[in-house]
Order: sequence, then structure tokens, then C-alpha cells
Amino acid sequence: MSIQPIIEQVASVVLGKERQIRLALAAMLARGHLLIEDLPGVGKTTLAHAISSSMGLEFRRVQFTSDMLPADILGVSIFDRETGDFKFHPGPIFANLILADEINRTTPKTQSALLEAMEEGQVTVEGETRPLPEPFFVIATQNPVDQVGTFPLPESQLDRFMMRIQLGYPDPEAERLLLQGSSRKEIISRLSPRMERAELHLLQEKVRQIRASSALIDYLQAILKYSRTNPEFMNGLSPRAGLALLAASRAWAYLAGRDMVLPEDVQAVLASVVDHRLVPAQDYARICPSDMLLSEVAVP
Repeated sequence: MSIQPIIEQVASVVLGKERQIRLALAAMLARGHLLIEDLPGVGKTTLAHAISSSMGLEFRRVQFTSDMLPADILGVSIFDRETGDFKFHPGPIFANLILADEINRTTPKTQSALLEAMEEGQVTVEGETRPLPEPFFVIATQNPVDQVGTFPLPESQLDRFMMRIQLGYPDPEAERLLLQGSSRKEIISRLSPRMERAELHLLQEKVRQIRASSALIDYLQAILKYSRTNPEFMNGLSPRAGLALLAASRAWAYLAGRDMVLPEDVQAVLASVVDHRLVPAQDYARICPSDMLLSEVAVP
């Protein structure tokens, strides 16, 4: 059982972005959620579609707008005249993979409707707790916060995303293939699953069993301590961030074919795990948090 066929199939749709594809799959294998922040039109939605089609997951896309309500995501109970009872109509959140498209174009109240779902794998609607399908994975996209009509995600919401990535513009070779090739929608419609849901669960369990040595844990703790004691950051990394970094590193090690985590695995995922969690202090607004951690924290 290998995830390489999935990487190859998604890479045939999202051209020239194999590293970002691997990071997205690492988040999924680590049972985390993914935030893609970039300009419109660079392939964020295409990436989510390609992953869900390749993994055979039930997929729902939610286009976030300024007038959206939490019930539009979670669902609502409607009175049934025939039975005389209220019948619950589940919202799009009840699927394996949710694409929360342009999540920062809706209000914080609606954004928060995802919090319980992302953290607990369940939602509470009208006083009743309802479990979500397993596996459950959220890919959210957001436009840069300086664009018109955006509501910045609060820190509590950002922290629910294990990883954040950016796709960027394609290189000239990939862009030429994109311009000369078929429509991405047509290609996605022809994709076939390369994995069963049960296989994904087994892979997630294998990732959990990837070994992390005592020295590797020392390295992780040194990163956490540096972020908390350095005045160049407004707040340090939380214990949840430390767990996310370890889980993502295990997934990256698995994708590399290893059964233990190396410092190189931590360094490979560090930017995608910590840069959306660490806010530079005002006098250090131009620094990149992960670059500083990589340069200042020594490998044991």
C-alpha cells in the first residue's frame, strides 16, 4: 500500500507543485486540516478536488460569502407536516473532505461554526451532538487579507489548521503545459480513486507509529522554547502547535519512506506548521518566523 500513485495523479492535475501536494497529503495523513492562502486563480480549489477524487472521498464545496449563516454549513431542522415532527437536514459539513472556499470572506460568527467540527469531529446543532463522517478533513482557502471584503481569521481559528501552504504562480514550463493542455475540470472528471477509505485509515495509523527519538523531541522542545522566550514574537507556540509539528514531521518521514523522524523532516514542514501561528512583534514585522527558528535553534 503506497501513497505514491496519489501524489502522481494529483501532480498530473496541479502542475509543478509536488512539494505543496506532499504537504497537503502530509496534513491529511497526520489527521490535520489544511489552509491554503494565495491569490485567486492559482489552483487552490483544483488541488482540493484532485485530492478528494484520487482518494475516493465524499467531497463537498462550500463557497463562503459575507451573508452566510452557520446553519448553511451545519444544517437545519425543518418541520415535516406529514409526521408532525422536525426533521434534520444535514449541511455540507457532513462529508469526508470539505473545501471551505474563501473562508475569510464570511463573518467570524460563521467561521466559528467550523471550530467544533475541526477539533472534535462532531457538531452540535439545536442542542444535539451529531458525529461527522470518518475520515473528516477540511481544506480551507483564503485570499490575502489586504483584498477587499475579507475578514481575517482569528488566532483561535488559525490554530485549528495543522498546516498552511501557498501555491504561488507556476514556473514557465508548468504554465506552458497548463495553457496547452485540457481543462482542469475535464481532467478531474476523469480521475479515478487510487485508494479506499479503509486504506487511508491504515496509513494514518502507520504515520502515528513513526518513531521519534528522545533527541528529536529535544529538538522540538528547543523550537517551542525559543518561540516562547524570544521577544521578537508576540506569542510563542502552544502545546497544540508542538503536537502538530510532531505529527506533520511523522507524516513527512512516512512520505519519504522512513520509519523514524529526522530533524530534516521537522525542518521540511516547519514553515507550513508555525508561520501562521507565530506573529512577529511590531518592531520585527519583516522577519519570517520559520527562517529564524531554523537559523537560531541548533540541531542536537
